[in-house]
Amino acid sequence: MRAIFVMIKCDMGQAYKVAREAADSIEQMSELYSTSGQYDLLGKFYLDPEEDIGRFVTEKVQALPGVKDTYTLITFNAFTGGGR
Repeated sequence: MRAIFVMIKCDMGQAYKVAREAADSIEQMSELYSTSGQYDLLGKFYLDPEEDIGRFVTEKVQALPGVKDTYTLITFNAFTGGGR
């Protein structure tokens, strides 16, 4: 599995509805946070290595009612604490 992060800009007043719909309908979603600033939500999604990222974002995330814009971050490595 590989992680991607998607920043989501919602129509005015729709962030909580978008978050609920995403949680209910996107099985690849790991976490979804409300944020301040240019974007309203930040989602972490785990995709299978062969899954097309562009198709996933356009068909699953951008297709949610109330989504105005997205910005996708593709990750390479995950680093954790632990003293090393």
